[in-house]
Amino acid sequence: MAPSRTLNPPEQHEDGTGGLTPEQLELYRNDGYLIIPDALDASTTTSLLQETKNMLSSFSVDDHPMTKFSTGDNNNAHVGDDYFLTSGDKIRFLFEEDAVDSTTGALLKPKHRAINKIGHYLHALNPAFRNSTLSPFNAGVARSLGFQDPRVLQSMIICKQPEIGGRVPPHQDSTFLYTNPPSAVGFWIALEDATAENGCLSFAKGSHRRSPVTNRFVRKQNGEGTEFVDVEGARFAPDIEVEEQAREEEMYAMAEVRAGTLVLIHGNLLHKSEKNLSRKSRFIYTFHVIEGENDYDGRNWLQPPQEGFSMMYQ
Repeated sequence: MAPSRTLNPPEQHEDGTGGLTPEQLELYRNDGYLIIPDALDASTTTSLLQETKNMLSSFSVDDHPMTKFSTGDNNNAHVGDDYFLTSGDKIRFLFEEDAVDSTTGALLKPKHRAINKIGHYLHALNPAFRNSTLSPFNAGVARSLGFQDPRVLQSMIICKQPEIGGRVPPHQDSTFLYTNPPSAVGFWIALEDATAENGCLSFAKGSHRRSPVTNRFVRKQNGEGTEFVDVEGARFAPDIEVEEQAREEEMYAMAEVRAGTLVLIHGNLLHKSEKNLSRKSRFIYTFHVIEGENDYDGRNWLQPPQEGFSMMYQ
């Protein structure tokens, strides 16, 4: 595995809290992402991976609507059926496009090898993932990033299945989790080694300072499905020193990481991953945090559960 630009994990206090060092904060603010190896110990990483495999083996397909997750690549419509739109307070299983026969709807792979994503309420409903999300360590990281009231609004396991794991085109997370002003930060955790062969992430370094969030993913006003609409509010986070000169074409740097690595991803940062054509899976767990004090409106595809989005500061 090729080396990536990384820093050691933040130091933790006796109570498990901690925060980013000044050097880490500077890298994150300049680059728009930060790679922190060994943020999860080997035992916790293995436990979460096994929990993922247990879920993949035990879910039922008998009453499943066979919803496929599409990123909108290759001119396919982005996912937007009821099973997806009502997943904000549930744990649901979304199939990989290439795992389902487009004519008959039959699975072309065993069910545990056919799922693209599990989401979006793992951080509340699954004890193992809750403990690794709403932790003093992650709260300390959020505090370092300047959050006043960080709220976890979604969590998901992305499977990148062997041979069929789909390509994810360049995108910004704030497009899908828009607040006014933008505030989303992704906490992306590798449960397996992520390599060039199995579809690791690639980042357009510094693009969060020159790439505004121009559109957002919302529910259609007629209540049927989803669409992208222009952003009418703020397009950059308020603490960003915006570069006036945009680039005609962004250059992407591949980031291979070991299992247990945490990657922080700014909501404006352009990033992508390639199709997994290898025989090795690339399972990761990710959750997103927004500023609870910012406006999150009713048009966003993901709506809060009755009790509201999960608080990180307990």
